[in-house]
Amino acid sequence: MKVIVSACLLGENCKYNGGNNYSERVVHFLSDKEVIPVCPELLAGLGVPRTPIEIQNGVIVDKNGKNVDATVRRAVETIASSVNPDEIACAILKSRSPTCGVKEIYDGSFSGTLIPGMGSLAARLSAMGIIVIDSEDVL
Repeated sequence: MKVIVSACLLGENCKYNGGNNYSERVVHFLSDKEVIPVCPELLAGLGVPRTPIEIQNGVIVDKNGKNVDATVRRAVETIASSVNPDEIACAILKSRSPTCGVKEIYDGSFSGTLIPGMGSLAARLSAMGIIVIDSEDVL
């Protein structure tokens, strides 16, 4: 079985600020698994580094107010259509991300305020029946 993983957790410098969110726990957990690394924001062509994005009233926008919803959602659909849910054990996704957040996302005010919710990729994979796991819950 395969595991979908936020690429930043594997050390890929695809985070909005040019860095990554490398997680030794996640990498250790994946050591004997087939990994599918993904970054919807990079796939959407938002670049690295990039202006931060959040979800405002269901629409993905950047900090400057630019609507990037359609672009990001196309990237999410590209990822979703490239996997067979029957071959995926789970997805381990980056906490609080507007695309990958599993339990919480930022509220869209760019103030650092968290609200319950899922990022666009996490929600799409979950709707496909794929188990989504917050990276902070990996032991």
